[in-house]
Amino acid sequence: MQAGVPILPMKGGQPTTLTAVEPVYFPIIGLARTVLALEGLKFTVTGDEHIPAKGGAVIAINHTGYMDFVYAGIPARTEKRYIRFMAKKEVFDNKISGPIMRALKHIEVDRTAGADSYQQAVAALRKGELVGVYPEATISRSFEIKSFKTGAARMAIEAQVPIIPMVIWGAQRVWTKGFPKRLGRTNTPISIKVGEPMYPPHPNAGDLGTNAVALTEQLRSTMQQLLADVQKDYEHPPGEYWVPARLGGSAPTLEEAEALDAADTAKRKAAKPTAVDTEAVTE
Repeated sequence: MQAGVPILPMKGGQPTTLTAVEPVYFPIIGLARTVLALEGLKFTVTGDEHIPAKGGAVIAINHTGYMDFVYAGIPARTEKRYIRFMAKKEVFDNKISGPIMRALKHIEVDRTAGADSYQQAVAALRKGELVGVYPEATISRSFEIKSFKTGAARMAIEAQVPIIPMVIWGAQRVWTKGFPKRLGRTNTPISIKVGEPMYPPHPNAGDLGTNAVALTEQLRSTMQQLLADVQKDYEHPPGEYWVPARLGGSAPTLEEAEALDAADTAKRKAAKPTAVDTEAVTE
């Protein structure tokens, strides 16, 4: 990336800077870069040329750790783009994170009004925004690609924008579900790979539900291959908690992880409702 503040096209006779366009997002990116440098994280990014220079796109990201959203923004900066992430309502309700999330123009997801959140995302895509989505919905405890929801595909079809698949590997070593965070200087290598754009069918070309399922299956298969590609060049010590069982680690298998998720869901439903669902806030 070029040093200094990038200049955008003239507006009203005056040059417009990214700082003027994104008065909160831009300095936060600078702060994030400083933190990542202090942590000594070593990023390997490939395929960032697939991030469109302009226009809307759904950025579909695998979910292995709580810091995924920070790392996912790195490839977008090649084209000086910002990603608007869909995040749970509880994050927006928090007195500290809420104002920041709104200032960054992220999209609030309210479980009781999911249709509204969906339409906000579609509207943002039509306006030319990049919208970040986790098709798995929650963190994969197996660190494999879990089953996908069809929301990302439906958005892409309705807004007529491409899906850009992205996988992140190594984020689970920094902070993931069920293990202590490691936010000090760990020098952890993190690989990010962006796949080629996937273009959706026209909304009138067949049944929306059927097309969304087919596109979702294609997306999952593509992301599985991208993940396998980045794992080839990554060192996986045997028995480590963050290494998938398939690669000799102690992480649960995909089936075991799904059983754990189902048990957690049942436990939350059985518990008395509280003002804030702490599991939702952290995940």
